[in-house]
Amino acid sequence: MSISFRRLRHSEIPLIHRWLHTPHVARWWYEDVGTLEEVEERYSAYIEGRENVEAYLIFHEESPIGYMQTYSISIEEEYEKLVGVEGAAGLDLFIGEEEFLHRGLGSKIIRCFIEEVVFPDERYEACVIGPEPRNKSAIRAYEKVGFRHFKTVRVPGEPKPEYLMKLTREEFFGG
Repeated sequence: MSISFRRLRHSEIPLIHRWLHTPHVARWWYEDVGTLEEVEERYSAYIEGRENVEAYLIFHEESPIGYMQTYSISIEEEYEKLVGVEGAAGLDLFIGEEEFLHRGLGSKIIRCFIEEVVFPDERYEACVIGPEPRNKSAIRAYEKVGFRHFKTVRVPGEPKPEYLMKLTREEFFGG
């Protein structure tokens, strides 16, 4: 089973738009989805480097199945203070194609992404992910990779709290 990642391209934004409107993604991805034009504006900013978010498509074999993004927690000072972890990358992801849900792919995707994208970046000594506290299947997938809950925070402007989970470089590589 081959998992790979590629930076998001402008031509793929309609796919992101479609995924964001599926019930299984919309349930947990709290973002004002809106029109295709609004999604294009948001994700174009990532693609063009106008926002400090690296956007990726997740591939299973040759087919795109989901979306993943990473960013430095320190980008937003208020969020960095809430999280309280220096030198950390933040992660967000969803599997957009419903037939790939509940097949054990989540932990494999996250493990591969951290190994191939996050920890090769020397700025990061830790990785933080903040699922919605009721998203039990996501939390289980993160725990399988080694993430552990360290606090729950209310982010201003977010509709639900974040169940913050952390994994250090040392924990990930077993050192």
